[in-house]
Amino acid sequence: MFRFPRTGLIVALVVVVVAAACSSSSSSTAKPKPSSTTGAAPKVAGSVTVSAASSLTGAFTKIGADFHTAHPRATVTLNFGSSATLATQIQQGAPTDVFASADQSNITVLTSAGLAAGAPTVFARNRLEIVTKPGNPKHVTTLADLAQVGTVSLCAETVPCGKYAAQALTTAGVTIPVGSITRGQDAKATLAAVAAGDAAAAIVYVTDAKSAAATVASVVIPDAQNVVASYPIVVLKAAAGSAAARAFVAYVRSAAGQATLRSFGFLPPA
Repeated sequence: MFRFPRTGLIVALVVVVVAAACSSSSSSTAKPKPSSTTGAAPKVAGSVTVSAASSLTGAFTKIGADFHTAHPRATVTLNFGSSATLATQIQQGAPTDVFASADQSNITVLTSAGLAAGAPTVFARNRLEIVTKPGNPKHVTTLADLAQVGTVSLCAETVPCGKYAAQALTTAGVTIPVGSITRGQDAKATLAAVAAGDAAAAIVYVTDAKSAAATVASVVIPDAQNVVASYPIVVLKAAAGSAAARAFVAYVRSAAGQATLRSFGFLPPA
């Protein structure tokens, strides 16, 4: 039987516990009325396990809680990590109903393997940003400055944020000395290196920079050098008959779900 890595399992369990608590407090409440803002069918019941890119942690945690509030008989378990790692887990049999990736290629891996139920849909977009230590002590203003600030944290080369960062650096004509680069397993870990003082700067998603605004400073990357990341979502074949899985995807794409994503710094899908 497949078992999630310990870190992913902890996150998933915390979300389930929160959802269960919400369900208990709603047990004496009348059945929810259909809402035009949820984007999901009324009276949805059952459980849905969602594997999502780590950059979606804040937004999907709120969306999962809101979805449960709208549908008290439905619970959401969230498993966060790099899109590449999650895709591998799913291929190896991880019990997953919905996959939300930070790139198209990891979704394609699953659709090509016949693991997706239907075509994926882009539900959000993201951009890159430079983060530095508070106060920007190295006075970083452009990608070019990263070649000489000391240790720079980048995502692993095989994960979406690492690929996007490499693309941005190539576009800007910037080469960071290999000895100055430290790699994080995902965007959250990459940013954490700066917040902890282990790196002078990092390239992460705008959404991660926004969520960590209290511990890092942000430097905007101009459009001409930036990369726009598309986030697709898909119901997997293992959950093809799950109304809860389909309803969760519908909620993510609904006006309410999109408003939450925007509040965390994501761009609309188009």
